Amino acid sequence: MASIKQLISTKVMNEGLKYIERNPMENLPKLMDWAEKLIARENHKQMLQTFRNIVDDADNNWYQLIERYFDELSPATRQKFMINFMVNSGMVGIPIQYKLMEKHNCNVPWAILIDPTSACNLKCTGCWAAEYDKTDALSYDLLDRVIREGKDLGIYMYIYSGGEPLVRKNDLVKLAEEHKDCVFLSFTNATLVDEEFAKKLGELGNFGLAISVEGFEEETDMRRGKGTYNKVMEAMDLLKKEGVAFGFSTCYHKYNTDSIAKEEYVDFLIDKGCMFGWYFTYMPIGKDAVTDLMVTPEQREYMYHQVRDLRTKKPIFLMDFWNDGEYVQGCIAGGRRYLHINANGDVEPCAFIHYSNVNIKNVSLLEALQSPLFMQYKEHQPFNHNHLRPCPLLDNPEKIKDMVNESEAYSTQPIDREDVEDLIGKTEKAAKDWAITADKLWNKSLEEKERVTEKA
Repeated sequence: MASIKQLISTKVMNEGLKYIERNPMENLPKLMDWAEKLIARENHKQMLQTFRNIVDDADNNWYQLIERYFDELSPATRQKFMINFMVNSGMVGIPIQYKLMEKHNCNVPWAILIDPTSACNLKCTGCWAAEYDKTDALSYDLLDRVIREGKDLGIYMYIYSGGEPLVRKNDLVKLAEEHKDCVFLSFTNATLVDEEFAKKLGELGNFGLAISVEGFEEETDMRRGKGTYNKVMEAMDLLKKEGVAFGFSTCYHKYNTDSIAKEEYVDFLIDKGCMFGWYFTYMPIGKDAVTDLMVTPEQREYMYHQVRDLRTKKPIFLMDFWNDGEYVQGCIAGGRRYLHINANGDVEPCAFIHYSNVNIKNVSLLEALQSPLFMQYKEHQPFNHNHLRPCPLLDNPEKIKDMVNESEAYSTQPIDREDVEDLIGKTEKAAKDWAITADKLWNKSLEEKERVTEKA
């Protein structure tokens, strides 16, 4: 049941949106005045001030992104983004999460990543989900239960992965209709997007897509199969036509890093309708993982500089799951900001960490957050004082080994139950090599921040 504060917040923001729609960019400062009355946390006040600064500069790329929001998205999508994402998931949900963290002495995440199915219509090289049993699936009732329990903990953001989640697209649409107060995002290869589905998403407004693409046609089809790229482009056209919120999800590896962060690539995807872009580096999951695809320290540093540069001039929200650790103070897994539930129901700290102590079929969401491996994460985060080395597997492999052993967690890979010692054997050298570059970048960043503070 919605709280009084949430109902008031929703009503105020709805009224604000009606007013804004008449002349969006001119009236936007008024919406921020209303939002300021609803904000309780200090960091949210700082975000609002940053937003005000953006609105005052029409030449700013973030201003241009806001214009795209009003010009390209459907009315339902615009409304649900403001209410569900900014109010429910942010202003209302986060304070609840922090209150419950203190009460239960465990992490409570901002988002839940969950796999409706392990089935997939593609077989991509290096997919982290390839080690799961392809017949696993979570029932509609169980998915619904997780969302309901999540909302009780202040969680209004739900992300689907797999497998290919859109194999279950009818159930996912039904969940979005049932939980109109939540935000839903699905990672997808987009090959199952058709005109009817795109139209439905535009009408719903609270269900977006993160579309997997590895570069242009040659790079994408190399990992995902011939013809995949053209299907992705067709899907983007359908989604843009219906005003659906969508973006791209790109895994960068040794053989595509030079191309996937170039301005040409990002400009092309902006033109296709992408509102955001999510970069992941290749992780060698599974005993037969292709370690040759792992990026070099030089390539990871390139991504560090390139994504930050693009953020200053492109009307799109870009994220780098590892290199952005400095903005979230390290690793966000283990329930600190998110967790992962696979299609068998195993509750894992991260999509790339295939170990667990509990299954969601047998425990509540809160009990899962209090399980031994999750408590190990809470105790040891951050895993490194250098937040450019945030990951317990890729950057600090001794940490994941110690936590898995201490918690006596089991491998969740039925095809290939990988001992943690074997797993870290693939990342130890990469972690050692990256540490040299990461420490150089981190120290330089600290020096620059100190200079800014001294001038202030």
